[in-house]
Amino acid sequence: MSTTQTVGQRHVRAITERSLLAIAFVIAALEGYDLAVYGVSVPALLADASLHVDKASAGVLGSVVGAGMLIGAGLAGAMMRRIGALRLILASCIIFSAGMVISASAQNAALFGAGRALVGLGLGVVLPTLLAYVADLSVPNHRNRNTGIVMAGYAAGGLAAPLLGAVMLPGISYRWLYIIGVIPVLIILPFAWKLLPVPPVHLLRTGKTEDAHRLSESMGLPVPVLTVAGKRHLAGIGPLFSPGVATATLLFWVMTFCGLLLVFGITAWLPTMMQASGYSLGSALLQTAAMWVGVGVGVVIGGRIADAIGAKPVVIVAFLTGAVSLIVMSLNPNVIVLFIFMFLSGVGFIGSQILVNGFILTRYPDDIRGSGLAWALSFGRLGAIVGPSLGAWVMTSGLSLEWNFYAFAIPAVLGAVASMLVPQVKTKTTTPPPPANAPRTGIPAPEA
Repeated sequence: MSTTQTVGQRHVRAITERSLLAIAFVIAALEGYDLAVYGVSVPALLADASLHVDKASAGVLGSVVGAGMLIGAGLAGAMMRRIGALRLILASCIIFSAGMVISASAQNAALFGAGRALVGLGLGVVLPTLLAYVADLSVPNHRNRNTGIVMAGYAAGGLAAPLLGAVMLPGISYRWLYIIGVIPVLIILPFAWKLLPVPPVHLLRTGKTEDAHRLSESMGLPVPVLTVAGKRHLAGIGPLFSPGVATATLLFWVMTFCGLLLVFGITAWLPTMMQASGYSLGSALLQTAAMWVGVGVGVVIGGRIADAIGAKPVVIVAFLTGAVSLIVMSLNPNVIVLFIFMFLSGVGFIGSQILVNGFILTRYPDDIRGSGLAWALSFGRLGAIVGPSLGAWVMTSGLSLEWNFYAFAIPAVLGAVASMLVPQVKTKTTTPPPPANAPRTGIPAPEA
């Protein structure tokens, strides 16, 4: 449900929090599915003689998504301030859906890789943009919770991939898994186009001050705060290295590198790693599904706790949970213990990066929030490139089976250490006065 207020020639649409989160949840679910479907389909790709894919080239194909996301996140950081989050979200959904279609129809590894690179480009744009958009339209004390709920959609999409794989494979072609990922886009985009508003921070940034104040008032939001430094730099990267911000920026980049290495390395190789440990494909996929359930539960609970006590300690615990879970898995525990730690591992493998996103969004000031997350994720995509290739190298190196797990435990510990070192962000800010006829929200702007 939404309402519309007319300001001159401008239509300012307010949207309820429930509708905002529902649409964002579905878009995030598409991202989670499109990312996880590759790891689910790797065993089938290796068995498809027409593609000529081996474990080494499968690692490369897994990494091209990360390369596309690196470029996409950089584009998001550069363009978000110029054209706004809403347009970027809609365009990126079309881009990654086109990549899924190409991957589904590819008759050789090169074309399949091109499709996955296009998927990565779209996903690289949509994730930081969507989270910044939701944060912009959330009251300050709901931002961690709301981004957690949205990323539970990411977990739901990631969960759907191994569940569908367990039902469909090997009897039905893995190509259908990619086609299924396109259908929800056709359903959700018309609703997104009709209902989602331009956020107040972009209205304010583009000189539509009256619209920004009216939309903030109608949604019960504080009027956004613009950073003085943010107005003087192109591409959104300059303000991230201004005094009081630079140290946090560098640490956020390290954290996203470690977090995305885990996300992409684990999602690309976990089913294959568990098969190498002696489990059947069906069992390995169900274990992967248990991990994604843990992601969904963990990020929602973690987001609520982060709103209450701060994001920093929650992120530290998430990274350490991932490291401990990997060590336990390397010990080949009994099935019950394995599924328990698979569930818990979701918080560490995937949830750690999701909670890092919330940490970044709540630590930066309003006007550089979106650019800060986008550039952190752009740098972090180097980890997304390294992760799948690291898994492939370990599996083909002749190292003992335990190193399949140890190789990913090390960056989890590094991510926890970087999280501990993040300082408070301090920067000069300014709030423009409202137009004379604009209503006041009665809600003070948050401190930077």
